[in-house]
Amino acid sequence: MSEGQMRAAWFSETGPPEVIRSGFLPVPVPGPRQVLVRVEAAALNPIDTYIRAGAVRFPLPTPYIPGCDLAGSVVAAGPQCELQVGDRVWGSNQGLFGRQGTFSEFCAVDQQWLYPLPDSVSAKQAAAGALVGITAHLGLFLHAGLQAGETVFVNGGSGGVGSAVVQLAKAAGAQVITTAGSPEKARLCRQSGADHVILYRAENIDQRLPEIVSQTGPIHVWFETLRMPALDRCIPQMAMRGRIIFMAGRDSRPEFPLGPFYVRDLRAIGFAMFNASAEEQRQAATELNSMLADGRFRPAVGAEFSIADAAQAHLLQEQKTIRNESSIHGKILILPGMI
Repeated sequence: MSEGQMRAAWFSETGPPEVIRSGFLPVPVPGPRQVLVRVEAAALNPIDTYIRAGAVRFPLPTPYIPGCDLAGSVVAAGPQCELQVGDRVWGSNQGLFGRQGTFSEFCAVDQQWLYPLPDSVSAKQAAAGALVGITAHLGLFLHAGLQAGETVFVNGGSGGVGSAVVQLAKAAGAQVITTAGSPEKARLCRQSGADHVILYRAENIDQRLPEIVSQTGPIHVWFETLRMPALDRCIPQMAMRGRIIFMAGRDSRPEFPLGPFYVRDLRAIGFAMFNASAEEQRQAATELNSMLADGRFRPAVGAEFSIADAAQAHLLQEQKTIRNESSIHGKILILPGMI
């Protein structure tokens, strides 16, 4: 590696995971309100695979470095920055709207998308919890207005967003119902704070969920993480003026039982994390920092890859998210220091 070069993963055209290359690119120069972060850990999210496949279209620089999440330390700062060299930081929202991503040794990031990394929190933890934690927080509090004592249902409580929803909802004083695909994942859900876990492969959800609701009372917030929601299952279990949160399923066209929906005064709310303003995301990150520091939010790491193996990481994410062929629990990380 020559001076001014960094290891990075990138692609120049969309397609399958094999389009991802790795090697050396120039180290970016931070702008006036940007800092240069030495990336210690980056996390892979489903949105990264959708962008790479061309299913979600953003303006992409060429070559394009994927990745939304990062954690590391500031090594250079623009003249208009409050952050200083040596500050430990984490953040998300990179690789979107024409911004370069995080699968590289260094990343130039606008300071509005970065947050202080508590001393007791590792870079791996922060990267693993970045996008999923902010997404869960925005959905539960900004959009659903969750209150203590309410009941939350989340599909897939051991997944990235699902696990964050379980932990954040429980910390806020809610009762939490979730689903899991195996006894081991059910155990992980309970460790995260779930009060009731439905084993969807072994139990009949349409029978088991009403049984649980008869104990907990109706559901105030239904947080849907699946790409194909079952609204005939969801709506009859909702409390008056309950809120149904959608954050996945771009191609989904579910049947909508309008009558049971409107007679309960229900709300259906769709949101995408990257539409939230920098200030809204910072408010979420500030609360997540407190929860990371005291252990109320514990993001899990499921696999670690080097920059050179970024294509394999993308393939594993697709197997997990789209094909449901992987039993991996926890986030997939890219570690620039791993050779």
